[in-house]
Parts: sequence; C-alpha cells; structure tokens
Amino acid sequence: MDALNFLEFRFLDILDIALVAILLYYVYRLIKGTAAINIFIGIAIVYLIWKLTVALKMELLSDILGKFLGGGFIALIIVFQQEIRKFLLMVGSTNFASKKGFLKRFKFSNAFSEGHVTTDVESIVSACDEMSKTKTGALIILGRNNSLEFVKLTGDKMNAEVNKPLLSSIFYKNSPLHDGAIIIEDNLITATRVILPVEKDISIPARFGLRHRAALGITLRSDAVALVVSEESGQISYIKDGEFILFNDKDKLADIIKEDLE
Repeated sequence: MDALNFLEFRFLDILDIALVAILLYYVYRLIKGTAAINIFIGIAIVYLIWKLTVALKMELLSDILGKFLGGGFIALIIVFQQEIRKFLLMVGSTNFASKKGFLKRFKFSNAFSEGHVTTDVESIVSACDEMSKTKTGALIILGRNNSLEFVKLTGDKMNAEVNKPLLSSIFYKNSPLHDGAIIIEDNLITATRVILPVEKDISIPARFGLRHRAALGITLRSDAVALVVSEESGQISYIKDGEFILFNDKDKLADIIKEDLE
C-alpha cells in the first residue's frame, strides 16, 4: 500500500510540474515580442530570489520580498491587462472536445499537427505590395491561436485558398467585397467584409484612418496579427499586440509574419 501511495504521489508531482510548464510556455507565447516579457522576467527573478532567501532562512529579506509579491497581485493584473484578456480568450475559444484542435492551438510541435497547412505569406505580402503601388486600401487579419468567430459572424463566410489574384480582386475598388476586413486562417480566406471592433480610446497619428484603428482593436482583443494598406499613402503597416510597424521591405515583412505564425 505504501509503495502504491508513493507511486501515486510521484505521478501527481510530475503532472503538476508538466501543467506549470505548459502554463509558463503559453504565457511566454502570449507576451513574446512585447514589453511585458521584460516585466515577466523581472517578476520571475524576484520570485526566485524570494524562494532562495526563504531556503537560506534570511527572514528580513524574505519577509520584504514576500509582502512585495503578495501585495503586488493587483498591480500585476493592471500591468498584464491585455495579456490576461488574451489568455482568457484563448481558454474560452479552445475546443477541448477535439484533441487535434487542442494540440493545434498550443502548437508545441509540428509532430502534433498532421496535415497542417502553412499560410502562403509570400502571396499575401506580394498582393499587399501591389496594392500599395496602386494605393488600394486593404485590411487583412491573420488568425493565430484565438478563435475569431466573434468577428467572422459580422461578415460573409468564404472558404477559398489564399492566392495573390484573389486577394487583389477582393480589395479592388469596384469589388462588392472590398469593404471591411478579410480573415485568413491557415491558408484559407474564411471571411470577407468583416466589421472589426474599433478602439476609440487609443491615440494614433492623424494620418492613420479607421483601417488602422480597427486593426489595433482586433490585435488587442485576440492574438491575431493584421496587415493594413493605406488608401491615402499606399503605406503597408503590420500590427501585432496593438502596436504597428511601417514596412517598405516586403522580404523582411514576410519573414516576421512567418515567425509570428509559427
């Protein structure tokens, strides 16, 4: 009986460590490339120092650090507000009934995603480059882990494979589909004429219009990334986590998108 209890304890202990590792891995994926990663690392260092002072029985320092970590919980919620919202969206939109869907959302390894289709980033960036030259406005949302059903329902469903001519025709000025955004998931255009949430409280330069504000909104409410082609200037913008970067080098842009979609 004692041996069985010992084995059960070891199994639960390993399971506990595995679950914590999964949680930390996904938190890292959510905040990777943002300013929050530095705050997260700082908190982790302070926590490790606190544990060390406790183990060494340095009562004064361990008491100070313990109260700092305990009292800073509300501050952490404020600092990581966007990241916590994205994490809760991920949990709420994960299809736990489907093993394949669950593993795909966590994306630990390509070995778990049989038949996974790689997004044709080159065609997307090339289409944006062509539209930039003709100053054709475009708003493209690239889905990652979070479900985008809450915005797809505002548009028209589509199930078409990504290619450059199709993207150009969708955003052609006389096309009935050019208004709003399109959603791309894996290598499929899954929705067109999508109405995105607009963040009114965010201050952006006056030269940027509703497309940029809408792109900021969806990247703040999910982990999706967005490409915007300005109708006024033809400038290509890449938006991630509520921050946008202006791009002129399409090869560099394609590499960054590929890395973010991995």
